Amino acid sequence: MTEMVYGTVRSGAREPVLPRWWRTVDKVSLLAILGLFAIGLLLGLAASPPLATRNGLQPFHYVERQLIFGTMALGVMGILSLGDPRMIRRMGVLLFVATFLALAFLPLFGTDFGKGATRWYSLGFASVQPSEFLKPAFIILCAWLLAAAQEINGPPGRSLSLAVALIVVAFLVIQPDFGQACLILFGWAAMYFVAGASMLLVVALVGMVGLAGVVAYNASEHFARRIDGFLSTEVDPTTQLGYATNAIREGGFFGVGVGEGQVKWVLPDAHTDFIIAVAAEEYGVLLVLVIIALYATIVLRSLWRLMKERDPFARLAGTGLVLLFAAQAIINMGVAVRMLPAKGMTLPLVSYGGSSLIATGIALGCLLAFTRSRPQGQIEDVLIKRGR
Repeated sequence: MTEMVYGTVRSGAREPVLPRWWRTVDKVSLLAILGLFAIGLLLGLAASPPLATRNGLQPFHYVERQLIFGTMALGVMGILSLGDPRMIRRMGVLLFVATFLALAFLPLFGTDFGKGATRWYSLGFASVQPSEFLKPAFIILCAWLLAAAQEINGPPGRSLSLAVALIVVAFLVIQPDFGQACLILFGWAAMYFVAGASMLLVVALVGMVGLAGVVAYNASEHFARRIDGFLSTEVDPTTQLGYATNAIREGGFFGVGVGEGQVKWVLPDAHTDFIIAVAAEEYGVLLVLVIIALYATIVLRSLWRLMKERDPFARLAGTGLVLLFAAQAIINMGVAVRMLPAKGMTLPLVSYGGSSLIATGIALGCLLAFTRSRPQGQIEDVLIKRGR
């Protein structure tokens, strides 16, 4: 009887998950991500055997571990990129709680591995750096708070997000880890600006960061030594920065040849913080330009797609994640060419490091989920929904 009155309704078959994901994901960014990881493995083959030999390990010990961690990172990235913004938001909040607790207990149970900063948990077979996983979780939580503040009768998300940022920064400074603290502040400021912050507040925040830098310079001998080394007119050729600068100069445009580089034999962090120096020496500026182009592709395409996103949370979180990704890459390469003070920060997807690789996979998986093509509806629909 119902069919006689209303007619039959054909139930459309729902598109399978993987075909829908492949149709909506940003394939160009995905290929750029895979390209950076492949370059990281290539450079790992050049940079890590000397370190493995010095530590009495198999020549390709670190390359094998990077392949394992990288596979895990790409797997996590793929799984997260299948999700929708609501699922990513829930996951991000839970991850923030877990990583913040891990960060808070670092002074009691963490280790510094002789580097002067308690940033890791030693698991025996591996180590975990909570701050790496905290970054994407922090961005997602603050994006949620800032987006909620835009709703009628919404919570004071801007004030809450600032409070969260300051608390996280305080715990990072205790380690001390001024570089990650600056990244956290930068990510928050970028989202706050996109959410409609006034320029006066942004200028005030920059002034606060400058004041904090002055305090850190006077209070931390380690921090002051790095700043003094950066400001010095001469570079000590026996320091890591001196070796890296010389390697980049020697590489020229086409490099000295595969396996012919010398900087990997003298730099203890050639496979992590100064991996770009190995690339410049053996493969020349040409490979460095390729790496920069791949990073630029991910950043610019993501921002372009996020400009079309009508969901405030997805737009803010995606912007924060991609700018944090870009800032870390700029800092790493800027240190190698002495444009920035020395800072122990990996080159995303390229440098060796389990925590860094997996955390980057989490961040990029969320970014790919936010930048997937989705029906956005009409702007009038969004305004009507907010007015209800």
